[in-house]
Amino acid sequence: MIKNTILVTGGNGQLGSELRELASKYTDHHFIFTDVESLDICNHKAVVTFIEKNNINVIINCAAYTAVDKAEEQAELADKINHVAVANFAQIAKDQNIQLVHISTDYVFDGTNHKPYTESDIPNPQSVYGQTKLEGELAMQKINPQNSMIIRTSWVYSKFGNNFVKTMLRLGSARNQLSVVADQIGTPTYAADLAEAIVTILPNIKNKNVEIFHYSNEGVCSWYDFAKAIFEIQGVSIKVDPIESSKYPTAAKRPFFSVLNKNKIKEKYHINIPYWRDSIKICLQQIKVS
Repeated sequence: MIKNTILVTGGNGQLGSELRELASKYTDHHFIFTDVESLDICNHKAVVTFIEKNNINVIINCAAYTAVDKAEEQAELADKINHVAVANFAQIAKDQNIQLVHISTDYVFDGTNHKPYTESDIPNPQSVYGQTKLEGELAMQKINPQNSMIIRTSWVYSKFGNNFVKTMLRLGSARNQLSVVADQIGTPTYAADLAEAIVTILPNIKNKNVEIFHYSNEGVCSWYDFAKAIFEIQGVSIKVDPIESSKYPTAAKRPFFSVLNKNKIKEKYHINIPYWRDSIKICLQQIKVS
């Protein structure tokens, strides 16, 4: 018996693609995946029509404008996708009593902490991307659909799409030496682990007010450490030099420290979160066979 009909937006992105991989495993859920071509998430009427036609009772919003540097020039588009569309989903979820899980980011923080960020820490985004993601969070909390949550995550990678792991593998096969930023600290998140966590906790989400949770893999590293681990596990012989962020200027400012405290989601939903290096091994194996 089908318990939930789940709309997954951003269905061709990293997290959406990992949810698609899981769909056959969870036969009590019926998943419907959309992308920018098949559903305009900023069009209120179009979304309502789609939801009513397909009897949707859960939305997992993986759609996002994630080009962090381009967002500095395309602020209006980033706001439309990261803020306006989220407000749209929140209102529809409230009106139709639909569960909404929205994915947000560590970039809502300024990166000046010296201990992992908790859900109650005050956001202070330093980029257009971070600001638009925060505006989406605030709109969702204001509209406040029941049985809904915001999950902030960080440094997402998978065998799908473009990401740091695949970039390193490409560069590692073409170069003998590489420089990687070593003064930005965070935690990689394997999209497959996050997808599994979301589907696992879905039946247990029961709250009157929108709740925020943090999810990344366990452990802490720099981008330099992340790159070194990829090459070491993959058996790629390459010299990796650590550099400061000032030597690699970008249009958008990145948080220097964006480690997320995950105690809340672990304690409430009793989930086990894998260590970041263990998950990279699995992902690299998946990339090898795909």
